Amino acid sequence: MAESEADIESGRSGIRGLIPGRLSGWAASATLRGWAGPLAVAGIGAWLRFADLSTPQDVVFDEAYYAPQAYGILRFGAEHVVSSFTDSEIVGGKSTDIFVYGGQFAAHPPFGKVEIAAGEWLFGLNPFGWRFAAAFAGSLAILLLARITRRLTGSTLLGCVAGLLLALDGLELVMSRTAMLDVFVMFWALAGFGCLVIDRDRRRARLAEPGPRPEARPDAHARSKSHSPSPSLPNPPLDAGAKLPPVRWWRLGAGVCLGLAASCKWNGLYFLVGLTLLSLAWDGSARAAAASVTAARRPRVPIRALLRDGAGTVAGLWPAAAVAYLATWRGWFTSTIGWDRYYAQQHGVHTPVISTLYSWFEYQREMFVYDTSLDTPNTFASHPWTWPLLTHPVRFYYAAPRFAENHCAIPAGCVQNVLAVGTPAIWWPALAALAVAALVWLRRRDWRFGAALAGVAAGWLPWFAFPGRTQYFYYAVSFEPFLILALTLCLGLLPAPRSAAASVSRRRRLVGGAVVAGYLVVVALNLAYLYPVLTGRPISYVAWIARMLMPDWV
Repeated sequence: MAESEADIESGRSGIRGLIPGRLSGWAASATLRGWAGPLAVAGIGAWLRFADLSTPQDVVFDEAYYAPQAYGILRFGAEHVVSSFTDSEIVGGKSTDIFVYGGQFAAHPPFGKVEIAAGEWLFGLNPFGWRFAAAFAGSLAILLLARITRRLTGSTLLGCVAGLLLALDGLELVMSRTAMLDVFVMFWALAGFGCLVIDRDRRRARLAEPGPRPEARPDAHARSKSHSPSPSLPNPPLDAGAKLPPVRWWRLGAGVCLGLAASCKWNGLYFLVGLTLLSLAWDGSARAAAASVTAARRPRVPIRALLRDGAGTVAGLWPAAAVAYLATWRGWFTSTIGWDRYYAQQHGVHTPVISTLYSWFEYQREMFVYDTSLDTPNTFASHPWTWPLLTHPVRFYYAAPRFAENHCAIPAGCVQNVLAVGTPAIWWPALAALAVAALVWLRRRDWRFGAALAGVAAGWLPWFAFPGRTQYFYYAVSFEPFLILALTLCLGLLPAPRSAAASVSRRRRLVGGAVVAGYLVVVALNLAYLYPVLTGRPISYVAWIARMLMPDWV
């Protein structure tokens, strides 16, 4: 996240007196390293994602829907009916005359396709053009996660570990190299989370600001004289009932980001709900922490202040999200061919503005019906509880050309495969990390572990409510950064705390650092082995079958 060192330090100074850090063993680096490390990791991820991005030179999986829909938005402002054409007609930009007159029903809101259209505008209607935006968003998400983790832990090293794990994950790699919508949901949900983390730090710093006591609280003033101040706060007069600025801009930014996530696919709404609850919990804990500094007995948090915070959180997030969502439909509102654009007029409603909104709400209703009733049988469909196990990945692309094609030098022929699957060396340990994170959060009340768990829960648990709906493993990319955050936080527990004896601390740090470094090497080797079947590189059939690590991968 784009925050200054002063922001971090001011936030930390206001926090440490309230809630002590658990991962302070790995201290934050200077400004240069604080940016250089995450940028370097993001550069590695970008290289993996942009390298030979046009491979396969074909339409991959649901690119058959999203690439033409994005191009329709680019040309007409809304999704347009596509004529009958073969994939080879548009691959390589051979033909862009693919439309017939009329708006096309789209199952998802337009913003993800607007982002895809940006790449098509820059580079044309070809595989590189329609994949560019996904690769850019997936690469930028690596930088976001690294900086967010750094802010959460105060450690540039842990931030780089989190970013590197995301860069080396197979699922995020595949989704970043495919023109589909889920990587955009992930990016905007992560950006919204980052905004809320900054808002949390700013708010706690505000509560910790020294200032005169309210005259209405002489008892608190008396108590403050009888208790030594917190060493982290030079002047500890905290007011648990203090009013905060009417506009919290980072929270407003979070609302916009989460609205954009929902504007890509509606499962972005899950993050809006989940992160709203997380922000409410943070506000309540901040009030309680502020009250505990001055309370002689059990701290009391004014109910009015809590209600005010709750109303402010909802008012700061949801209207901003709604405005952002509505704004992404601008092309539909201004078009003349959008699906259901004149539904109201066709049903006798001609009042200006009212008729437009009526038509728009009808479109939303049709999308809702479609999204909640999708039950098309599919070989690659899977249940949400299987996703971390990697038992049912999705085959995005498969071709077994003859020897002379694709310049394959394997006499027996070769295989091109794009398999949407995570790196096992990340996903399987991450599943165990969720259990550890839950234990640490329950025992230590460490908010960072709770934040990671909240992100995973927001993106994963709602899918269990739709057991009859067709679901796919690649939906999990939306909450993957939070899964990796939980794993990184658990890795951060390996070094000894500074309170440990010097000899024990040094020895444990060396061992912990070696374990983390060795683990990252294993992850990198795991990705390197799977890389051909993640990116569609031609390999022999024998090499391909060797990389199918589980029966349902074939």
